[in-house]
Amino acid sequence: MTGPAIRLDDLTVAYGGHPAVHHLSGSFRPGSLTAIAGANGAGKSTLVKAIVGDLRPAGGAVLFDDLDRSAIGYLPQAAEIERRFPIDVLDTVLLGAWRRCGAFGGVSRALRAAAERALAAVRLDGFGKRPIGDLSAGQFQRVLFARLMLQDAPVILLDEPFTAVDARTTADLLAIVARWHAEGRTVIAVLHDHGQIRRHFPETLLLARQCVAWGATGEAMSPANLDRANALAERWLEDAPVCRPAVEDAA
Repeated sequence: MTGPAIRLDDLTVAYGGHPAVHHLSGSFRPGSLTAIAGANGAGKSTLVKAIVGDLRPAGGAVLFDDLDRSAIGYLPQAAEIERRFPIDVLDTVLLGAWRRCGAFGGVSRALRAAAERALAAVRLDGFGKRPIGDLSAGQFQRVLFARLMLQDAPVILLDEPFTAVDARTTADLLAIVARWHAEGRTVIAVLHDHGQIRRHFPETLLLARQCVAWGATGEAMSPANLDRANALAERWLEDAPVCRPAVEDAA
């Protein structure tokens, strides 16, 4: 399988008219494995939310090649996920198959077996009946990766997937990310750990509310580019002028 490309065409995303990401253009190549890096407030999560459709662009567009946006596999930040809902681990994983069986469709024996295999793949054999509220942060993140496995999406977006989880869990989940990449899926992850990015992600988009660099990780994460990103971050103003699309600026 070769995942579809995602193209950003002069994309601007703003909160109250103030830019969080502005005038961003480029493409995530089919089957690429890309880290989105940058300082806190650089627009990393904002960009991911714009790609999945949770935020509407203030200018420009997110364009897809032969992809239904609802087919994207998306893992938001852990803080955005409600864990008090009374649901067990296996049913949480089965939610990854909702597009195949519908909101009220029955769960087949084969689908349930696939969910159990996904749990085994993330080292949670025998956890199916546990309430998700009883899990540790690392165990819950494994469950969410199992749900993505069941969704079987051609494009997968991960927003800070390794935050607050232990080293072994991180290593296991990175192995799953590598497997997705080997299968030809397009995988994009928001990350903070520069060493992790250099070791596991061949491509990087370095953001500072605008594109600082986008390409091979060794080049994008060069000392000069990181210095430039940090310099831009130091100049951010929360009351910056409203950002207008380029076509308006040229008029």
